[in-house]
Amino acid sequence: MKKLLYIFICFSCLSLNACAPEVGSEGWCKNLKEKPKGDWSTNEATDFAKHCLFK
Repeated sequence: MKKLLYIFICFSCLSLNACAPEVGSEGWCKNLKEKPKGDWSTNEATDFAKHCLFK
């Protein structure tokens, strides 16, 4: 029973990761534009500048 629960948890985590758009894609840029700038991480700000502003 525990093994089945672990498999379900792993599958759930993998399926949630697949829903996020790829960094630098149009969808990712759009999502980040809608997110408050105070909530951006340093990596997100750097990637946004690199992929969305200076294409």
